[in-house]
Amino acid sequence: MTNILITGASQGIGAAIVNQFSKQSAITVFALARNEYKLNELASTCNRSSNGSRVVPVTVDLDNVDYHLLVKRILLYSETIDVVIHNAGSMVNKSFESIILEDFENAFSTNVKVPFFLTQALLPLLKVGSHILAVSSMGGFQGSQKYPGLSVYSAAKGALAVLMESLAAELSDRKISFNALALGSVQTEMLQKAFPGYQAPVDPAGMAEFIAWFALNGCKVMNGKILPVALSNP
Repeated sequence: MTNILITGASQGIGAAIVNQFSKQSAITVFALARNEYKLNELASTCNRSSNGSRVVPVTVDLDNVDYHLLVKRILLYSETIDVVIHNAGSMVNKSFESIILEDFENAFSTNVKVPFFLTQALLPLLKVGSHILAVSSMGGFQGSQKYPGLSVYSAAKGALAVLMESLAAELSDRKISFNALALGSVQTEMLQKAFPGYQAPVDPAGMAEFIAWFALNGCKVMNGKILPVALSNP
């Protein structure tokens, strides 16, 4: 049984990734999110049509949690995690002059602090061959086009990508892979918040299909990489 943990799992790309894995066999998905109703609804739908996999909903506010207690909840179901997908994100779309400390802290908490400390707490469960995959953004990809209003969001996503590079180097002796996917435009609520009215060329299901594949296979040939995955930006 392959054990996969996904954050930000109740909607958008996260929910689509959960759904994608639930169609496969012999996979347990730990779906983490704040919205208990959406999470339980997603798990029920996926488990009813399961092909030998199961979705375990874990309602949690990752910005305000004891990560080690969270891991103890996971241990009730499994002693190992094979794949972690840091998908949870927080968007701030405000001019540089109007950004306040709370905006900055919220963006860096969800996009950087959570992946940092959740990965740290999960280390005892990660065996040789495990894959930690961060969902970053083209906004945080060096040299890409940047947009007004997204300075703190792009900075946080850039930090997340560099975190994966750093952990790949520091934890190389553990034989765990760390990669990041810098996503371009995907038709999500977050995209509409940043670019109202814009129609992305990729929907969450289409992007989730690639992310799920890469989560299981990318670590076989890549480690410490930041890959742009975009048809458009935005």
